[in-house]
Amino acid sequence: MMKNISLSYGEEISYKITGSGPAILHIHGSAFGHKNFDKLTPLMEKDFSVIDFDLPGYGNSTGVSRGNGIHGIADQVADFIRALNFSKLHIHGTSFGAMLALSLASRHPQLVDKLILSCLLLRYDNAARMMRNTWKIVANEIGMEAVADLTSVAGFARSFYDSDGCQLQLQAMRNAFAKTQPSAFISGTRIIEETDLSSLLTAVKKPMLLLAGEEDNMTPYKPSPSGVGMSHIMQSVQNCQLEVLKDCGHYLVIEKPEMTANLIHNYIY
Repeated sequence: MMKNISLSYGEEISYKITGSGPAILHIHGSAFGHKNFDKLTPLMEKDFSVIDFDLPGYGNSTGVSRGNGIHGIADQVADFIRALNFSKLHIHGTSFGAMLALSLASRHPQLVDKLILSCLLLRYDNAARMMRNTWKIVANEIGMEAVADLTSVAGFARSFYDSDGCQLQLQAMRNAFAKTQPSAFISGTRIIEETDLSSLLTAVKKPMLLLAGEEDNMTPYKPSPSGVGMSHIMQSVQNCQLEVLKDCGHYLVIEKPEMTANLIHNYIY
């Protein structure tokens, strides 16, 4: 059952807390909303108090940008954490959510215990920018369900399309994307394209677990020279661990939820 909570700038955030144990906040990727973690959260509830929520403009959450790009959204997440009366918790962000998690850890380090960053680019390379430019056009001219299909083509490993649950998952993604305002998706995509978080690598002192899909074509572990990815983090950050999931694309929280849950559990415990 989703609840609502108000933030200081008038945002209304839709969220739920399930399970018991150390608190962990999931930050979803662009377009999804909290349903990004529908397969992962049930596997984590026995060991964690899992917080799932929709960013403003996604799902049932409302609110407008505070400015300052991705860092302004990270400030909204910090206000949300404080509104729930958590003093510190673990953070797992995936894709766009991983960028937010890193910004959050740099701007509000007192709120963050351990960081789990999955499918992260610190700066998008030109190939990723081309993908997202196409998605922006489709979101504006056709709609978010069509965006779901385009991102699925880019996001899943090829073997996913041979799996029994493929069509059900694709429809679930269309349903989740349809609840996202195209304007929020387009705005978020523009923010991603303008963002370079590589300077934060020396500023963030939190322990990090990096999760990468071996076949991730959207946010590859090693992007082209125009981008900055997880390979750069491994070269720059000492307190950092990398796990590459085989036969897995960008949507590792959907494709490999059991493995993802186990890796997060083992890292935190």
